[in-house]
This record gives sequence, C-alpha cells and structure tokens, in this order.
Amino acid sequence: MNIPSSYLEKIRSVYPNISFDHLDFNQDGMVNDVVVVNHDLVCRFAKTDWGKEILAHEAKVLEIVQRYVDLRVPHFEHLEQGFVSYRFIKGEPLSRNTLLKLSANKQAHVISQLGRFHQQLHSIPNEVLVNAGVSSSGAVRSPQHWLQLYEQVQETLFPHLWRHQQTWIHELFAPVVSGELDVSYTPVLIDGDKAVYHILFDPMSQSISGLIDFGTAGLGDPACDIAVQLGNYGEGIVWRMKSDYPMLPDVIDRARFWVGTLELQWALAGMKYKDISLSVAHIGLARDVQPISTRLS
Repeated sequence: MNIPSSYLEKIRSVYPNISFDHLDFNQDGMVNDVVVVNHDLVCRFAKTDWGKEILAHEAKVLEIVQRYVDLRVPHFEHLEQGFVSYRFIKGEPLSRNTLLKLSANKQAHVISQLGRFHQQLHSIPNEVLVNAGVSSSGAVRSPQHWLQLYEQVQETLFPHLWRHQQTWIHELFAPVVSGELDVSYTPVLIDGDKAVYHILFDPMSQSISGLIDFGTAGLGDPACDIAVQLGNYGEGIVWRMKSDYPMLPDVIDRARFWVGTLELQWALAGMKYKDISLSVAHIGLARDVQPISTRLS
C-alpha cells in the first residue's frame, strides 16, 4: 500500500495528534484518492484541478443537504482546496440481494428510507440552491445529447451487437426520436450517482446508516436519480417508494429511458478509452424495468 507521503503529511498537519494505527488507501475513484485512518477518519484528495472544483462544489451541496435530509451524509470537518476530511460512516453497500433477503417489514422500512431521501432531496427550495451557488449536476443530459448518443451507439456499438440487441436499442430511443416521450423537466437538486456502494446499510439495525459521495450532485432531472435506483433495485422495488416519493409517476418514464441508456454509455466509454472495466461497469444492474408508458398502480 503505497500512500504518497504528501497525503500523510497533509493529514498530520490537520490532525497533529493522530496515530496511523490502520490505513486504507483507495485509488479507484476517477476524481479522488481516499485514505481512511483508523476506520474513523475519511480523507479525500482531488487528483486533478477539475477534481478540486468538484470537491468544492460538493461541499456547497452537502452544506444544504444536511439541513433538509434525515439520513446521515458526510460532514466536512476540514475543507481546503483539493482536500477534505470527515468522519467515517459505517455500513456495507445496500445491494439488491441484501434488500431482498430482509423481512417484509424491514424491506418496507429501507424502501421508505430511500423514497423519503429522494423526496427530501428533490424538494429543496430552488432559491436556497441558487443563493448557495449550486450549479448543474455532471449527470445533466439535454434532448440533443440523447439524439447524439443514439447516433454514436449505432455507429460504434451496432457492428458488435446481435440483431435483437439492435432492435431493443431502436425501441428504447423511438419515443425520444418521435417526441412521444417528453424529456423536459424542472431542475431540482439531484445526486446523479447514488449507486449501491454509496448507500450504506447497517446489518445490525437493518436500516440505511448513511449516504456518501455527492460529487455529481447539482441541478438536474429528478428522473436521473430514479433511473439509478431502477438500475440498483428494479422497478418492483422502486415503485414501492411511491408513498414516500409521490412524484414517482411523473418521472418514471424518463427514468425508464435513462436507465436503459446507462449500459450503452458505459460501453461507449469503454470502447473510446479502450478500458474493459468501463465496458463491464453495468454488470449487476437490475433488469426489472417496464416499457415506457406502462402504468402501475
């Protein structure tokens, strides 16, 4: 484990009395390197100049989220350019299998936690976000982007796909191309990337213990967040969020379309950067998603 000495020196300069009894080092992220000290302190170091900007924006977002969301999120106790630290939130990734193995009552509780989090996040007053200088999420996509994606998929991926896969892609994009699916939206604060490994589950209490990584958060389409949850858990579970997330019927069709594009976006990125890890990033997503315009009670 080769942790750069500059990282350890920075940590010690901020926490002069700290002991390095146990260190975990994670370099997997595209934006940050992470050092976890003694299972208690998380220290994140931006890898690039644009990473520093993302970290600063995340700090703005979290300052607001903490005031409006019940679930625990990181509290930056130290922030400077390119470096933040906060207390470790214990928990394991809330996978679909973990959720499905819970009792009916515990499942309902966790799904309610997910729904309430999204309702609280998406309901933060716009003037609060504007006054804080919160900008657009990195996950924002325009109608023009979707049409360009469709073209890129046909040019780049179709030569490698079977006919039934090409048909599925044509059917996915048809409502957007025809205008049948309205992809316009009123911007709200979205997370943009609340994957299962960003949703922490406490096996003892059998509930969500916290949420981490708001690096892609910003103004955007609430359907993006619901699309991520469709990929995490499937529509059968997501639809059970409705009582705590009443706007679900209004965003579900855009979310169905959006989640269908995720594996295509990853596959394109993998081919563009010649990185097999990107091409297979969609493995493990739930497949329980209804066709656009399907209405469930």
